[in-house]
Amino acid sequence: MKLSNKIHVYTTVVFVILLVLVVTAIYFSFSRLMYSSELDQAQDQAAFAVSGISSNQSDVPRLELVRAYVPANGMIKIVDENGQVLTAVTGGSSQQELIEINTDYQPEEVTEIRDYFGTPHAFVSIPVIWENGQIAALQWTEDLSITATNLRILLVVLLVVTIVAIIPSIISARLLSNVITNPITSLISTMKQIRGSGQFQQIDPPQKSKDELYEMTKTFNEMIEQLQNNYEKQEQFVSNASHELKTPLTVIESYASLLRRRGKQEEELFKESVEAIESEAERMRELTQQLLLLAKNEEQWSIKITSHSLTSIVQSTVRSFVKAYQREVHLEIEADVFVETDENKLKQLLYIFMDNARKYSEDSISVEVKHEGDFATIRIEDRGIGISSEDLPKVFDRFYRVDKARSRKAGGYGLGLSLAKELSRALGAEIDLESELGTGTKARIRLPIKN
Repeated sequence: MKLSNKIHVYTTVVFVILLVLVVTAIYFSFSRLMYSSELDQAQDQAAFAVSGISSNQSDVPRLELVRAYVPANGMIKIVDENGQVLTAVTGGSSQQELIEINTDYQPEEVTEIRDYFGTPHAFVSIPVIWENGQIAALQWTEDLSITATNLRILLVVLLVVTIVAIIPSIISARLLSNVITNPITSLISTMKQIRGSGQFQQIDPPQKSKDELYEMTKTFNEMIEQLQNNYEKQEQFVSNASHELKTPLTVIESYASLLRRRGKQEEELFKESVEAIESEAERMRELTQQLLLLAKNEEQWSIKITSHSLTSIVQSTVRSFVKAYQREVHLEIEADVFVETDENKLKQLLYIFMDNARKYSEDSISVEVKHEGDFATIRIEDRGIGISSEDLPKVFDRFYRVDKARSRKAGGYGLGLSLAKELSRALGAEIDLESELGTGTKARIRLPIKN
């Protein structure tokens, strides 16, 4: 059974059950209230009759005295202690059959509903002093057929209302099931289209109600966007890898073939080939690592944002860089500030810019830390060959190399600045470059300061 049909059926059944329970409760509550009211009224009338009969027995014949209080749709009986009927008077000919009913003597007051001949009657028995001080019971019996008829009419009305109310409940349950399942149906249809066409598609939320259905649609769109980004990154990775690995693989294959033909005879050729193969293998390893990093989403980088002293991070990075490359670095710290960042990822970002400064300049490198408003700025400056104004906007594109300045000979792959761009986005930092051909390059990293 489809989900929409389940919702439709279950909602309708639950509504009908609740409606029947409510109608049943209304009927029985009203029935009890009406019968209780009739009993109270009969009890009051019976008590009034007892009072009148007790005070007027000596003046009026007992039959006439009882007849004066008999209800129009009922009967009064006077029953002695032996169960003998002393007097029985009805309110009309239609009530004569009530006299034939066997009635026991009730020593105490009794008030209840009794069914005679299929009709409910109010029955009240009250002790009374009869002639010559004889103890008897006045039994008041009153026909409640009008009340029973009214209750039957009420029952019919309630049943009709129930049936009439079920119709809109069925329609509303169908509408509700459609409202709930339409986004799900749309999701299923979109997923089938994606599977059939191979093209990623998103669903437009019907309205920004911020309910669960809207959140489900929004989450689906975010998931599709992430899948699309992953797919594009994988395609780009395969394309970039196949393009960039072609050259080192060709070099390795060529030197391997040369070694097989002449490596045993020529020692110099052997050494040259091994060094070339080793160099190209190292370049392939570095290239693969960078490609794998760029193929990841920011969510997969395991960013751990904590509070750090920016001075400590920069000093540690500069010390490691100087020891590794034996290059002169001038470090200037204007003020120590604390930032919310990932220490390792920030160090990696610093290494990228400092490594570029090392590759494309022979002079010393300057690193400066400044406090500018709500941001901390790290400036890395070299006095190298620089970048032309035409090439500067493109240097963050993958595999883009500036002629001469970013050549393979210098060891670059055109991935460093692309990786820096991804890292800065993951860290919530801002980066930019200023450069002039023949003068040098300034790289800036801006990080928000911890409040």
